[in-house]
Amino acid sequence: MGTATSTMAAKLAFFPPNPPSYTVVTDESTGKMRISAEMMRHRRDEEIEVVKIMTRRGNEIVGMYIKHPTAKLTVLYSHGNATDIGQMFIIYNELSHHLNVNLMGYDYSGYGRSSGKPSEQETYADIEAAYNWLRETYGTKDERIILYGQSVGSGPSLELASRLPRLRALVLHSPFLSGLRVMYHVKHSFWFDIFKNIEKIQLVDCPVLVIHGTDDKVVDISHGKQLWELSKEKYEPLWLKGGSHCNLEMFPEYLPHLRKFIGAIEKLPVPQFRRHSVSDDHKKDKQQLDPKKSSGWIGSRHSTECVTSRDKSRKMSIGHRSGKARNSTDSFDRARNSFDRLGEMVRSVRLCNVDCVKNAVAEA
Repeated sequence: MGTATSTMAAKLAFFPPNPPSYTVVTDESTGKMRISAEMMRHRRDEEIEVVKIMTRRGNEIVGMYIKHPTAKLTVLYSHGNATDIGQMFIIYNELSHHLNVNLMGYDYSGYGRSSGKPSEQETYADIEAAYNWLRETYGTKDERIILYGQSVGSGPSLELASRLPRLRALVLHSPFLSGLRVMYHVKHSFWFDIFKNIEKIQLVDCPVLVIHGTDDKVVDISHGKQLWELSKEKYEPLWLKGGSHCNLEMFPEYLPHLRKFIGAIEKLPVPQFRRHSVSDDHKKDKQQLDPKKSSGWIGSRHSTECVTSRDKSRKMSIGHRSGKARNSTDSFDRARNSFDRLGEMVRSVRLCNVDCVKNAVAEA
């Protein structure tokens, strides 16, 4: 039964759009790649970088880097199911503009125009490749990166976050405890389960924001609540009343809460995200943050701090090669549509990041 269940869970976890919503074209004069999605026709090419990245498992994935001229932070966004970066462009664009962040989106192996076939292990290699590209191309440091995992994207995001002790922050959007737990109520983890987020969340040291809808019929809100409870450094969660699995971006509370979270992250001194060593403790006393400025922080011990002082022996398995940062001088003077219209735009492209697990199980 274990093998059969594992195979079924893996099969149900991935629904790449077929056909992909975009193609990748190369300008013969400049050699620059761009995505031919209709939605990108109003965005200047110099504001977007389209790349193909080789993963350690031999697949070539497509990534899209959206630059913001005043950004201090970079969001590495792992999208949900039944979509690709061509369909996600509207959301990527609006988040980058309204949150003042650079944003890197990528397609998993077997999604969009990325080669290979999707699997749990491939998604881990995929996000690692996108992360390494940010470091090597733009010199983006861990303490300037926010991982954003939506639905199935919470799996690779948590996997990477659990190995990056200096990561700035993590956002989990409609996350699940594990693949098996979406289908069955199980109390213990089994070897054949996939995306064991319930175990990895406890290894994450950075601040965690969880966003979930109360009426999610695909992944029950109990998944999001338990992951939030297990987080070491909790930020005020966003439980969207009436929200389902694929419409949370349409709620008026969504963007302001993200803005508040990123604003709080930006104000915290970068050294606060470094795990304390014995030598650090001798150099200076631990600094306390102003509670009035940190009202969103819950903390593992109901502290206003956003750090953990316990030194762990975990080491990253990702090899870093230092990259030289490149300053972006691109202008961003074109007016953007209000984020309030995002829901209408999402409907217009029929974007729904639904993991159709329960329907598929019912038909199996």
